[in-house]
Amino acid sequence: MQTSSFLPWVIAAVVVFWMVGAYNRLVRLRSDANAAFAALETELSRQVQLVHACIPPEEDQGQSQFAGGSAFWGGLQGAAAQLAASLASARTRPLDPDRIAALGAAQEVLAMAWDRAERDDAHDLAGPRLPDNLNGERAQLVRMAQAATEHFNQAVANYNHAIAQFPAVLLAWLFGFQPARGLRARV
Repeated sequence: MQTSSFLPWVIAAVVVFWMVGAYNRLVRLRSDANAAFAALETELSRQVQLVHACIPPEEDQGQSQFAGGSAFWGGLQGAAAQLAASLASARTRPLDPDRIAALGAAQEVLAMAWDRAERDDAHDLAGPRLPDNLNGERAQLVRMAQAATEHFNQAVANYNHAIAQFPAVLLAWLFGFQPARGLRARV
């Protein structure tokens, strides 16, 4: 008789221990995704810094090696400013799908601005507007950002998979774990 009254307590203990373990796993996976975003943010911030370091402000462009085409350089600076603003917004909630979508769009705008700088029609007869070392540094930063993007996307996929599994989906619903969105890798 005593064994039968002990069984519900054992079952309750197992359920509680499972819930604590599952909740801790969800928190850890969310934390991993946030940490992966921090690494991604560092790499994307370096791209913004490259624009600010190598492209002079519009008022100084007449005296620099980048003379001419102020609208072009203004576009590159504007794209970098957009990426910086999107990073600042996503930093507060890195798993918010809308903020990550805006970050991806800003990243694409900056990539298009750089692509425009590298196209043949963006150069004059005196030679390229962008020095080779700048192109090389940018290419390295893009590769590093792609690796950070892949790491972030994998962390988001792990998190999304965990919150969608039964019975952890019940805990995810109970504690407000929302699906996240990965960042589209630029190729």
